[in-house]
Amino acid sequence: MPLDPDTALMLQEMQRLGLPAMSDGTAAEGRAMLRAAAGVDRRDAAQRPRIAEIRDAVVGGIPSRVYRPQVSTSVPTIVFFHGGGFVIGDLDTHDLAVRILATDLGAVVVSVDYGLAPERPFPGGVDDAWAAFSAVAAHIEAYGGDPDRLVVAGDSAGANLAAVTAVRARDEGVALAAQLLAYPTVDPGGDYASRGENADGYFLTLRDMEWFFEQYTGLAPDSAEARALVDDPRIAPLRTPDLAGVAPAIIGTAEYDPLRDEGVAYAAALVGAGVPVWHRTFPGMIHGFYGTPLPGPLAATHEIDAALDALLH
Repeated sequence: MPLDPDTALMLQEMQRLGLPAMSDGTAAEGRAMLRAAAGVDRRDAAQRPRIAEIRDAVVGGIPSRVYRPQVSTSVPTIVFFHGGGFVIGDLDTHDLAVRILATDLGAVVVSVDYGLAPERPFPGGVDDAWAAFSAVAAHIEAYGGDPDRLVVAGDSAGANLAAVTAVRARDEGVALAAQLLAYPTVDPGGDYASRGENADGYFLTLRDMEWFFEQYTGLAPDSAEARALVDDPRIAPLRTPDLAGVAPAIIGTAEYDPLRDEGVAYAAALVGAGVPVWHRTFPGMIHGFYGTPLPGPLAATHEIDAALDALLH
């Protein structure tokens, strides 16, 4: 299917502006670029979904932001990890996606500001994600209040952290109702056709992915150490020896995304392990569509959220 027309116009505008690739700069420059692309400093509050209460908090020792809709009964609690290759992204760049998620589900969402590489390399993000998640699980009454509807969610690198957290929750006996994974990175050492088909021109490039890996691990992707590390299920949850018993999954992948095929493979692996899965590859979409304020991406975002809502009810 052709690119979503609004997304195509956005990519054309980015090309016209001559924006450098994330992999051509420093981590700090990449963070500033994403904040600019997300409109953090020019965002009109009136155009965002209104949330009854938003407060910054420290959850399990990790800076976080708690979004609480106006509710009078116990509701789902969603622990959300933002994307950005483990290097860029923050609470502000993903504010819109989290507001939409909280509104679509009528849920309390805890958005986690886990430590970023290269300052906090692997497994720092994994450890931060678990610290925040386990603290929420242990004190669920302070959040949505329903222990049977605790969810982990994330996009891209954040979806990786959500998937890894879901496996650990199973292993440690922490009840988890679902995992929402938007275009997850789950197998950096794999060989997938989508990496060649969508290597350049669709926002996330193959070189960007390699740069993120270098920043996250401190290793060149073609080094012997890197080749060994990509088998670690904390980096590659697709390589988890046994996925049986992990939480049901909602997985959204994008047609024009180098990560498309590994997300599809993860959905298939979960199904093969007997895990209930809702999965859709969204035609015309690129990496990063979840929470992007354009008609097509927003429709896809709402569809993913609706699938999660249906699973929880």
